[in-house]
Formats: sequence, structure tokens, C-alpha cells
Amino acid sequence: MQKDLTTGSVFKNVLYFSLPYLLSYFLQTLYGMADLFIIGQFEGTASITAVSIGSQLMHMITVMLVGLAMGVTVGIGRAVGAHDERGAGAVIGNAVTLFLAVSVVLAAVLTALVQPILSIMSTPAEAVPGAAAYLTICFIGIPCITAYNIIASIFRGLGDSRSPMYFIAVACAANIALDYLFMGALHLGPAGAALGTTLAQGISVAVSLVVILRRKSGVRLRKSDLLPKKPVTGRILRIGVPVALQDGLIQISFLLITVIANRRGLTDAAAVGIVEKIISFIFLVPSSMLSTVSALGAQNVGAGKHDRAARTLYYAIGISLTFGAIVGVLVQFIAPNAVALFTTDAAVAAAGGWYLRGYIWDCFFAGIHFSFSGYFCAYGRSELSFLHNILAIVLVRVPGAYFMSKLFPHTLLPMGLATAAGSLLSVLICLIAYTLLKHKGTFGGRTA
Repeated sequence: MQKDLTTGSVFKNVLYFSLPYLLSYFLQTLYGMADLFIIGQFEGTASITAVSIGSQLMHMITVMLVGLAMGVTVGIGRAVGAHDERGAGAVIGNAVTLFLAVSVVLAAVLTALVQPILSIMSTPAEAVPGAAAYLTICFIGIPCITAYNIIASIFRGLGDSRSPMYFIAVACAANIALDYLFMGALHLGPAGAALGTTLAQGISVAVSLVVILRRKSGVRLRKSDLLPKKPVTGRILRIGVPVALQDGLIQISFLLITVIANRRGLTDAAAVGIVEKIISFIFLVPSSMLSTVSALGAQNVGAGKHDRAARTLYYAIGISLTFGAIVGVLVQFIAPNAVALFTTDAAVAAAGGWYLRGYIWDCFFAGIHFSFSGYFCAYGRSELSFLHNILAIVLVRVPGAYFMSKLFPHTLLPMGLATAAGSLLSVLICLIAYTLLKHKGTFGGRTA
């Protein structure tokens, strides 16, 4: 289960770790789409809308939990790199205690706030009962979702990105089977979709616990490790909280851009919605680079091998730029056809094609700043990742999309380019921060 990523070819280690992570993201994306696809086969518009709204909210919560768990991956990775088994055990034990408490509190609070949340989201009246049932069950199941993500973060901190891939594959298969049972055979509607999702996560957690018990990781967990230790918990939160807040605000920015598009009319609203789904797949590569650099970088920082941590960053940027350039150029020729795969409306396909042509360059620039974000997290400086993302959202991404929408009412291309401009600002901030801190020795002799 434990793999030393501080030796051997840096490039091979990047590929070894990132490919399973990429597949995990792909499966997680399919997992998230399964409920919506299957309920569309058995239920009407109200149920589809209920699951769409509920799954969107659950995606935001899951993304924030994954961000918070980044502190666990980095903490374990640095301990493993330093061959500090006691330190790794302390991080694992404190993570279990911390996230158990967080998940229970979060489940209780959100379950009590289901109706106010649906009101804030302006849920159509016909979809409220289904959305309430979906969210209530999913909120109660938050401990299962949290448990999976913590287990995955522990494995990745130990250098193992393959096991979480297998766990999410189990969850994905179980979710599809349970969805057809609950929504198809038993006709439980949105409640059935939520039951399938929650039980599938529980099955995945059970399988992962069996794997943990049967394998030897080289890290012993003592009862004392489960007792909260302020320095250990503090380090987890110091890295994880900025990433969680950053990811949550990014999701909110996407919602705001969707609102801007919705105000332009049904055609543009549909076009933007379809392109967001396409981009979610394309962004799997840049997203995998963030997690790869943070995990590999953390081990090398723990081992004092700062040159290898830097080379991990450079290789990740190189892979991201290559992928971004190829996809960016290709999309210029196939954009309308790509959108047409999701709609038979020629006007929507045309509008979406222009939006995708501009938006795709966000992937090119995002690969760079995602890699830097992973590097900053490896050194315990996740506040830098939070800073550049928030500045990009507040200064460029959202206001840029708004003004481009007003200035160019007949095309979505400028709105798409505005999102890319936000990532470009993030890249510039990352380069400045990296250069200054490298000069000060933060990414060399001293580690924060």
C-alpha cells in the first residue's frame, strides 16, 4: 500500500501516480452523472430537476471535503518521505477523529436546513418534494462520503493512487445497479437515487476497510493517535481549510456564470450548461496534476529532496501545457460538433461551439496554476492557492463574464475567453509567488 516516491525517475513517478488518479476522477464524474441519466429513464421533469439540483449541491459539498482532505494527504506524504512512521500514524489517527466529528455535525446541520436551502436555490415548486427527499437522505449519508474521501486521501499520502481508483470503481458499479433497483424496479424516484448513492458509498467504504485490514502499510495506528493533538490537527486544517474554501468559492463562481447565461435566454443557457459538462471531462487532466504534485511533492519535501519536488512541478506543468495546447487547437475545429452530441437544437450547438472555443483555453492555463497549487500545498502554503484563485474569481472570472455578456449579446465567445483570462491571472500570481519564495529559500532549505 505504501510506495516511496522519493527515488527513481521523477517523470515515471508522475505518470505512475497521475494515471490512476485521472481514472478515479473519470469514474467519479460518471458516478455523479449516473443518478441524473437513470432517473431520466423512469421519471418526469420534476424528478429530473430535483435530482439535478440535489446532485449539484452534493457535488459542491464533496469537492469541499476533498479539499479539506488535502491536508491529510500532504501531512502523511511528508511523514512518509521523512520515514517518520509515528508521525504518519498521528496524522491518520487525528484525521479519522477530526473528519468523523466534522461529518456528524455537517450531516445534522444540513439535514435540519433542507427546506431553507431549497428556498435559497429557488427550487421550482414541483421539484421541492423530490429534492427534499434526495437531499435529506444524502445529508444523512455524509459520514459515508467523508469516510471514502478520507480513506482515499490516506492511500494517496502513502503514495498509492491505485487503490482509491478501485474503490470508486466499486462505488460506481454499485450505484448504477442500486439506481436501477430503487428507481426502476421499486419506483422510488429521487429518494431512490439518493439511497443508491449513499449505499454505494457505504459499500465502497466497507471494501476499502477490508483492504486496509488485509494489507500492511508499514504505518501502525495506535489508540493514542486517535486522540486529538493540536499541532497535528492544526497542520491538517492549515492546509485543508484554504483549499476547501477555494474549491467551494470556485463552484459558486460557476453557479454565478450559469445565472449570467440564464439571463441571456434559453438557447444560451442550454449552451453554457452543455459546455460545462464537456469541460468537466476535459479538466480531469489538470485536476489530476494538482493532486499528483501535492502528494509526490509532499513526500519529497519530507525527505528533504527539494530538487525532486521542483522537478515534479515542472513535469506536471509540461504535461498540462502539452495536453492543453492539443485540446485547445483541436476544439477550434470540432466545437459545434462536440456540443451537438448533447443536443439536437442547431442554435444551441452553434452558441455552445463559440463558448467552448473560448472556454477551452481555461484548460491550458488552469493546468499551470493547478500544478503550482499542488506544489504550494506540498510545502504547507495552501493559502497561496486560495489567494490566486479568489483574486481570479473576484477580479476577472465573474465580472469578466458579466461584462462580456453585456457587451457581446449575440455571441458567447467573449464570455468563454473571460474564464480563461481568470486562469491567466492565476498563472501570473503563481509565477510571482513561486519566484519570490524560491528566492527567499522557502522552497529549498526551509519548509513552511
